[in-house]
Amino acid sequence: MTDKHRLIHITHDTHRVDIDLVYATPRNFTGKPIYREAHCLLLEPAEAALRKAVELAESIGMSLLIFDAYRPPQAQKVLWDFLPDPTYIAELGRGSNHSRGTAIDLTLIDGNGEPLDMGTGFDEMVKASEHFHHGLPQAVQRNRLLLLGIMHAAGFTHIASEWWHYELPGSRALPVIDNSESGPLKLM
Repeated sequence: MTDKHRLIHITHDTHRVDIDLVYATPRNFTGKPIYREAHCLLLEPAEAALRKAVELAESIGMSLLIFDAYRPPQAQKVLWDFLPDPTYIAELGRGSNHSRGTAIDLTLIDGNGEPLDMGTGFDEMVKASEHFHHGLPQAVQRNRLLLLGIMHAAGFTHIASEWWHYELPGSRALPVIDNSESGPLKLM
């Protein structure tokens, strides 16, 4: 029997994905690192869905680049304190699905190792980051729809405001996981 509340480490070697956890760097919208170390973690059911997404992307000659996965509640508070806008950051009382281990931020990489053009950068908190934002070039729309199709086919759903964000349906019913002090994801 599996433990459905266990966080699984995601690595390049074990999951055939590229990982660039931007919250472990200053290259995020706060301008400062939030995680001390870059550990990519997902709850077991989300990890299984990610494996399916990897297979689907590989079937069309692409791969996935992960920007964020599990996020301790304390890191969520740092983001909320910096940008208290529920359009982009889950309110603290509600809790983020990242803090439940069921959400992942990512993009597609082509066969040459280049990320597809999604029209805006990851974590760019603007209207143009919406999944179905009108006025973006057709190639950008196609790329976003390709990522959307892969992730939905793998079992994830999306939120309207961020083309990069996917999560398991029903995530809100799960508890927030706090392993920021005892686990591998330490905060700055």
